[in-house]
Amino acid sequence: MKIYAYGFPRIGINREYKKVIEDYWKDEVDEEKVIGVLSNIQKQQIEIYTKYVDTFPQGEISFYDPMLDTTILSGIYEPKNLKEYYELSRGMKALEMTKWFNTNYHYLVTDFSKIKNPSFKVNLENIAVQFKKCSFPQFIGPFTFLKLSKGIDKKDFPDLFLNLINVYREILSNYKQAQIDEPAFVMDLEKDEISLIKKGYNSLGDLKCKVTLMTYYSSVDFIEDLLSLPVSAIGLDFVHDKTNYEYILEKGFPEDKILIAGLVDGRNVWKEDIYNAVSKLKILSKKVTNLMVSNAAPLYHLPISTAFENKMDVNLKKVLSFATEKLEELKTIGLCFEDKKETPEKYVLGSYGRNDEVQKRIDTLKQEDFVKKVSYQERRKIQDKLLNLPLFPTTTIGSFPQTGEVRKKRKSYLKKEISFEEYKAFIRSEIDKVIKFQEDIGLDVLVHGEFERTDMVEFFAQKLSGFVTTQNGWVLSYGTRVYRPPIIFGDISRPNPMTIDEIKYAQSKTNKTVKGMLTGPVTILAWSYYREDIPIENIAYQLALSLRDEILDYEKEGIKIVQIDEPAFREKAPIKKRDWKGYFDWAIKAFNLTTNISPEIQIHTHMCYSEFGEIIDYINKMDFDVISIEASRSKGDIIESFEGIDFKHQIGLGVWDIHSPIVPSVEEMMDIVKRALQKISKENFWINPDCGLKTRNWEETRSSLSNLIKLAKKLRDEI
Repeated sequence: MKIYAYGFPRIGINREYKKVIEDYWKDEVDEEKVIGVLSNIQKQQIEIYTKYVDTFPQGEISFYDPMLDTTILSGIYEPKNLKEYYELSRGMKALEMTKWFNTNYHYLVTDFSKIKNPSFKVNLENIAVQFKKCSFPQFIGPFTFLKLSKGIDKKDFPDLFLNLINVYREILSNYKQAQIDEPAFVMDLEKDEISLIKKGYNSLGDLKCKVTLMTYYSSVDFIEDLLSLPVSAIGLDFVHDKTNYEYILEKGFPEDKILIAGLVDGRNVWKEDIYNAVSKLKILSKKVTNLMVSNAAPLYHLPISTAFENKMDVNLKKVLSFATEKLEELKTIGLCFEDKKETPEKYVLGSYGRNDEVQKRIDTLKQEDFVKKVSYQERRKIQDKLLNLPLFPTTTIGSFPQTGEVRKKRKSYLKKEISFEEYKAFIRSEIDKVIKFQEDIGLDVLVHGEFERTDMVEFFAQKLSGFVTTQNGWVLSYGTRVYRPPIIFGDISRPNPMTIDEIKYAQSKTNKTVKGMLTGPVTILAWSYYREDIPIENIAYQLALSLRDEILDYEKEGIKIVQIDEPAFREKAPIKKRDWKGYFDWAIKAFNLTTNISPEIQIHTHMCYSEFGEIIDYINKMDFDVISIEASRSKGDIIESFEGIDFKHQIGLGVWDIHSPIVPSVEEMMDIVKRALQKISKENFWINPDCGLKTRNWEETRSSLSNLIKLAKKLRDEI
């Protein structure tokens, strides 16, 4: 049994990827250094692959994002060096960013509406495809690239696709073998799209290059047509949907192709049921002539290895499997299939982490717990009187720059080099500074700065029961941005208040309103690894009740505004729309359970980098008072999502792209607002950045917020 693997994390064992690229942005290293470090990471990947598996692609490294690389590979953009490359990812020419399918990875979106007479040409010598110069490269497929781009008229899509196929034909002619990733094949596709895929891929049939066509994240609805395509091997996901597996058992698989059976979960951290995987493989082997076993999704959704976790409970650690361990499991599956190794026992968490009190709270929930007694219109009257805010109120999304000093102090506290009292005093001094800064600059609704918080999910996971956090479980979110997803191993509760001390202190330092800041239940769930033997809605409701307990404490302390961040609300939705209803039913209920509190407290929610248009009806069922959204990279186009529905709530427009170091001018922000005011009434309009400011420096923050305040004042003067 041959083993195939792909998608190993590119961050490097010691996060070398992040460090060298960010050093390049600071002009501390040159282009040659970046290429050298990333080449070493690729070498590390190959060494790890070689230890466990037989076949793998080599050209998986990117300088920032594979979708951006595809744009350059196909000749749409032609950066001459890394500096120009990064202009497209984080500079003045930065592309819009959104979530990659239903994951927390963000990709850069090519907008064809902004490209005059788009045409394609092979660009294999560009700096962006440095790592494709290998014997077995990996490419994003042409259909996935165009399907996930924007600004393509439906009538123009076929010609663009067929033209792009011709470019891929030329690209593939340079290789003996290549992996093409087409995860968009698992989306809900129309008949004409399927016909187009067949036409395009059939035109590649005479190439000498052996193409491995990978699909993942779900099943392919047009599998009969897929299996007819002239490729050497086809990868199918047998973990996240049973449909592919059942089809092959019934109909078989072509003898002239290799089936790469995705039987190891590349998206969750629990050890595989090896017996079950081997059993499936043996059944498949009776139907399939050429068979390999693989991971069912790219491994970059996982940390590199559990070997770096030496403080975790041993009973929990022994049931965990990160990217390296997934490769080891693949090897074990192959050996067990060949009867060269005894099949290990299935891991069982069972009652590990169970809390009867939490279970009782879930079991006694009633329908009225999910529905507010006071309508939005009545709440608005109450809140307007209490808050007395001006037209176009200004605020930020929550965090302020976390300087080297802040990170150093936190590290010293965690290492027990300073006492809790010393660390608390330092955090309060930072809160003092940021409150004064916000008052001086003229913001209307303030925040405490979140200096005590590492990550918006990890911070809460460390204060809730039922979670464990990792030491080195880093995963790439976008570009060089990494985070450590917590692991939910049991029932969730809030043993103690989590954020009250800092918010209460911040409010005591100003007469202006300070927002309480919480990460929402859906986002905490989406950005964590969770047990799959517990109903997902139960986990969401446990989180919701814990967060509501926190809001009730805010109310006791006189906090008037609470922001519930839900950037993963759209991301967590299943890829296939036929599965949406079940997901959104519990996701909406979890949010509404969290916020079912006094009508005097104004509830804000924040979402970013999502395709809102297709889920706007679901968003409208979330019982918030104000929603803040990203609008800078989309230049306000996102407001169109709110057309055609009865949207009465207030909206905060993210007019400053905080993922770029560029300071936006008043005029640039004004263009976005003026466009949005054609759809949204001025009485319902807030002005804010598109996300938190943790990754920015103070100079950029001061300049950008000054312009944001000038924008609001100018709007008030004009209107």
